[in-house]
Amino acid sequence: MGNCSSCDADAAANTVKLILHDGRLLEFSYPVRASYVVQKSPACFICNSDDMDFNDVVSAVNDNEELQPGQLYFELPLKRLLHRLDAGEMAALAVKASAALANSGDKCGCRQKNLVFPVDVGGVRSTRIVGAASRSGKRKNGGSSSRRGKIAPNLTVIPE
Repeated sequence: MGNCSSCDADAAANTVKLILHDGRLLEFSYPVRASYVVQKSPACFICNSDDMDFNDVVSAVNDNEELQPGQLYFELPLKRLLHRLDAGEMAALAVKASAALANSGDKCGCRQKNLVFPVDVGGVRSTRIVGAASRSGKRKNGGSSSRRGKIAPNLTVIPE
C-alpha cells in the first residue's frame, strides 16, 4: 500500500517532454527531430527550456536537431522568436509546464518534479523553483476521502 508500482520513474526520465502552446504535454519515448514536431504547428517553433534565461532572447532549436530524452521543450508562437523573456512571461511558462506535468496522467504523483528557472533579482542571480501543486488537505484515520484538499502553489527563490 502506498507504493507506486504502476509507473516507472526511469522511463519517465528517458522521454522527450514537449509543452505545447495550448498547455498540453507531449512525451516521446523515441528519438524525434524538431522538424517533425513543428510540421504539425507551422506557426510555432520549439525551444529548449535549458536555453531560456530571464531577460534573454528566446531562440529556436534547429529543425534538424534531435530532441533529447529527459529534456523539457516548449512550443511557442513564432512572434516570440528572438523576443526577450520578462519575469511575467517566464513565470507563465513555468506555471504552464508545472500544470502540464502535474496533469500528465500520473495518478500516483511520482512524476511531480520541481522546475528550476534562473532569475536576476536586483542584480543578484538566483534560482526560482516552481514545484508541482501540493495538497494542503490530509486524509483522516487513514481512510479514503472523496473530498480533495486545497491546491496551493509551492514557489520559492533560492539565492546562489
